[in-house]
Amino acid sequence: MKVAKYAKTIVAAIVAGGTALAVAMGDDTLSTTEGVTIALAVLGALGVYVVPNARDTDV
Repeated sequence: MKVAKYAKTIVAAIVAGGTALAVAMGDDTLSTTEGVTIALAVLGALGVYVVPNARDTDV
C-alpha cells in the first residue's frame, strides 16, 4: 500500500478531527456528543475521498 496516494486524505481527516477535538476540549471534558462530532468530522473528511469527481459535461 502506497501511503503517498492517500496522504492528502489522511492529513484532511487528522486536521478535521483535531479541529473538532480542540473545540470540544474547551471545557476540559469530552462528552459523548462531542466524541460523535469528532468521529463525524473524520468520517466526513474520509468520505470526500470515496466520492468521485463529477465529469465535465461542457466539453
